[in-house]
Amino acid sequence: MGDAEIIPIGTRGRPGRGTGKQPSSAARNLAGGKGPAARPATRRTPDTDEAQPTDVAVDRAEDTAVDRAETSGVQDAPAASSGAPTAGDTSAQQPDPARPAARTRERHARGGIPAADLMAAFQVAAREVFGEEWEVQLARFLAFLRRRVTGDYSVDEYGFDQEISQRFFMAALRPIADKWFRIEVRGVENIPSEGGALVVSNHSGTVPVDGLMTMVSIHDHAGRFLRPLGADLVFKMPIVSTMARKGGATLACNEDAERMLRGGELVGVWPEGFKGIGKPYSERYKLQRFGRGGFVSAAIRTGVPIVPLSVVGAEEIYPLVGNIPSLARLLGVPYIPITPTFPLLGPLGLVPLPSKWLLEFGEPIRTDEYDEGAADDPMHVFNVTDQVRETIQQTLYTLLMERESVFR
Repeated sequence: MGDAEIIPIGTRGRPGRGTGKQPSSAARNLAGGKGPAARPATRRTPDTDEAQPTDVAVDRAEDTAVDRAETSGVQDAPAASSGAPTAGDTSAQQPDPARPAARTRERHARGGIPAADLMAAFQVAAREVFGEEWEVQLARFLAFLRRRVTGDYSVDEYGFDQEISQRFFMAALRPIADKWFRIEVRGVENIPSEGGALVVSNHSGTVPVDGLMTMVSIHDHAGRFLRPLGADLVFKMPIVSTMARKGGATLACNEDAERMLRGGELVGVWPEGFKGIGKPYSERYKLQRFGRGGFVSAAIRTGVPIVPLSVVGAEEIYPLVGNIPSLARLLGVPYIPITPTFPLLGPLGLVPLPSKWLLEFGEPIRTDEYDEGAADDPMHVFNVTDQVRETIQQTLYTLLMERESVFR
């Protein structure tokens, strides 16, 4: 061990280096000296031939200058006590021209959009989408939400929510009636402007869409809410039953029908029932039997007029070409329809065809002139029922002759 040759650090294994007389290049690099790493890179501008330090080189020079300042503060302390220049010596305060001067980087403001500009853009977008009255509509919507949350709204004894029906159900059905089916309504003047009345219509379409379209058409053209009488199946379905109640429907029974008619409501009934909407396409626009005439007896007991309604166009939205009775019995539904698009196209087959619809309200049939016991006379009830059915059937034939095309 005594004969081993000691090689100082930074001599790269060569003897005679690192004796303290001159630092090696490696030592100069580590100490932040004037080695290659401390030399700022230069670039030439197009206007002058002077070499200008690049941003990266300037950053490195700044870091080197800080390191030098910290190092000099430690190394110059003993020099002050050994006769080195003091703080009063002005020559000692002169900057070293070989060292690049440290400078502060310029800080730019953070990017972003001012709140005033965002609000202005929101107002312009709302005006384009909702019109000039968007603020009024927004205020009405917020007031509606407040009433729903606080419970400040009314529901009648049948579960009818007029506000929900008008603001949501009618608003959702209106584009379908106006744009998709292009419904043309005739004979609106035959609907009484007030008081009880019974609207009797044919039923078709595989799915009872005709009832919904009748509701929105009467609301928009006559300004009244139609209170439909629904089958038992409607009120056995979890979500559909709640929506039907809020939309104004009730169970199709004589007791509820008579109470509504006496209360001055406009009641709607489709006597064909599932036999009407589930008939094959080959039997379209041929009315089925109108049941036992319970709707006629209810109208006679309350003395309200009967308004016949004929609907053309609903038979073509889902042309029924087949049925699966075994599956229908298993599911507890009247039928499982097979159409040209369902179930072949899957969910896309549920989209109804855009047929042209015609709705015509016939002249009211008065019932207030009948005798007091006419509602209990089966023959009289049957005659009035047959009269209503024949009026609707003849009107359907007339409308079919006037219609140019199914979709026009």
